[in-house]
Amino acid sequence: MANKEVDFYFDVGSPAAYLAWTQVPQLARDTGAKVNYKPMLLGGVFQATGNRSPMEVPAKSAWMNEDLSRFARRYGVAYRHNPHFPINTLMLMRGALGLHMRQPDKLVPYADAMFRAIWVEGRNMNDPAEVGKALHEAGFDPQALLALAQDPEVKDNLKAVTQAAVARGVFGAPTFFVGQQMFWGQDRLDFVKEALQ
Repeated sequence: MANKEVDFYFDVGSPAAYLAWTQVPQLARDTGAKVNYKPMLLGGVFQATGNRSPMEVPAKSAWMNEDLSRFARRYGVAYRHNPHFPINTLMLMRGALGLHMRQPDKLVPYADAMFRAIWVEGRNMNDPAEVGKALHEAGFDPQALLALAQDPEVKDNLKAVTQAAVARGVFGAPTFFVGQQMFWGQDRLDFVKEALQ
């Protein structure tokens, strides 16, 4: 019998993770799979693996922006490259992991709002005031989220989850695991689906 769970490692600062995020609910419906959301810090993954954002390579960046737009059109979802990229997602991902730990039912709405703010609305999420506005508009208490992101247990857990991801072979986002099989990139969702079926 096929493994009916998929681990989905993501960081809201990754445009490819955003595109994958928009498709995962349908993937789950099509396969009957349970999605295990795994918020991690992509900057920490890059540091640990010696990897870097493709957007730091000018020729690759130009190509990738067009390719991501192609995937957005194929998926029928809104997408625009964020003019403030790169976004330092440390606080945002601490917020995601904190919710995952303490209020798991709030993780998906939170990540939806953060992905939308960055990759649809093009907001400057490096600006704490803008983060506060985006959280408020999404129905979250910005002060409560900030307190959660500053919780030492949340900080330590984000480090631990990110280190565990690296130990598992993760070098970028999004990364999926079906059992021991690893798939990297939003353009590998067909392979994830096959593995689940």
